[in-house]
Amino acid sequence: MHATQHLTGYAATGAAILTLTLAGCGSSGSGGSDGSAGTPAAVTTSTTLMTAKVDKVGTVVTDSKGYVLYRFDADSAHPTKVSCYGTCAVVWPAATAKGSVTVKGIDKSLVSTVKRSDGASQLTLAGWPLYRYAKDDEPKEAYGQGVDGTWWAVTPTGAKAATAAASSTGGSGY
Repeated sequence: MHATQHLTGYAATGAAILTLTLAGCGSSGSGGSDGSAGTPAAVTTSTTLMTAKVDKVGTVVTDSKGYVLYRFDADSAHPTKVSCYGTCAVVWPAATAKGSVTVKGIDKSLVSTVKRSDGASQLTLAGWPLYRYAKDDEPKEAYGQGVDGTWWAVTPTGAKAATAAASSTGGSGY
């Protein structure tokens, strides 16, 4: 009987975790969501944006660990608007900053932040909100380039990187 009680307890705990996980994945639209379902790309007191040459996409912007940053066509730059929350933000976590932002190879006047609905400060470049791609496992990977025809590695000027390394067959954007 003692072993049965442990199994029942584990099953209940697993069910609770699954329920909480599914509850966090309920929204993929813009607005109205608390945006809490995403892991920030940076949570330090200092953030560095830099440039790197990446195979098949050219010179793009990376975070301080060398991970490629992306922009999303559903967002806007003028005015800056964030559209990726909920399940979208799980696949495309916001590149966030706490504290100062330094740049290497990027015009500092193009870099800013926008306040997300969850209160986090998301980095922007030329007005475009910046994101990481969850499937980029290593620095200088750009598997998010061209996903769903709406996600693009960002150049040091805020433009879309020109060459596609992936397509919509590379996986759903969210």
